[in-house]
Amino acid sequence: MEICAVDIISSIEFDRTGDHLATGDRGGRVVLFERTYTRDHDGNRRDLEKMDFPITRHPEFRYKTEFQSHEPEFDYLKSLEIEEKINKIRWCQSANGALFLLSTNDKTIKFWKVHEKKVKKICDMNVDPAKAAGNGPVVGPSIPTSSKPYTANGGCLDKSLGLSNDFSFPPGGVPSLRLPVVLTSNEMSLVPRCRRIYAHAHDYHINSISNNSDGETFISADDLRINLWNLEISNQSFNIVDVKPANMEDLTGDNFSRISSYSLSYAGI
Repeated sequence: MEICAVDIISSIEFDRTGDHLATGDRGGRVVLFERTYTRDHDGNRRDLEKMDFPITRHPEFRYKTEFQSHEPEFDYLKSLEIEEKINKIRWCQSANGALFLLSTNDKTIKFWKVHEKKVKKICDMNVDPAKAAGNGPVVGPSIPTSSKPYTANGGCLDKSLGLSNDFSFPPGGVPSLRLPVVLTSNEMSLVPRCRRIYAHAHDYHINSISNNSDGETFISADDLRINLWNLEISNQSFNIVDVKPANMEDLTGDNFSRISSYSLSYAGI
């Protein structure tokens, strides 16, 4: 079986509970999986972890949902193609049954919310087809129509085509006209929604993101800079580390080692 390049996994991340798994591929897609509990022992998960049961099988994850996180872009100022490959994924704190995560490619970070939503369906059509035929033939694009004088705003000057002045609707309304009815079913569907887009803050490729313990901020790092973001503010970031030399010819391997140590220490690793 031949594997396409866009289907190759480029990033993988578990959430803090271990119940959810997110993978990102070279095609810019994020796929979510959920852990299935098919065990021989009943009881609370925390109680089972305290017991000394032998491991009889590996944990299994079932497909949950997927969405297109990033698309290929082009930077016209630098004449640079920005591929859609997902570099990093980080889970954020969940709230009200919804899942939150950060995903990034080389230049743009996105904040996603995945939540369940009831499916809405339209159960009735607007017009009864059986009674609509009595109102006259439907004029299609292939049927020629007679030319009548029209005004600039679309009104017709031929009064014989319009309604007479003594026309009135029946007291009970027009029986053949029915409004569509939208019903909310019990079927649930997972809906991904992009809440924030954090862009135009890195001159070099983003290679790491890490959310902080306060649940409100996160950091993003490229080869020479580290920026601090607030999850709710997408148009402003704070540069906390910058090891870019004044002359790029003076760039050495020490700069890259320093940016790595800064990012690890700030993330509390």
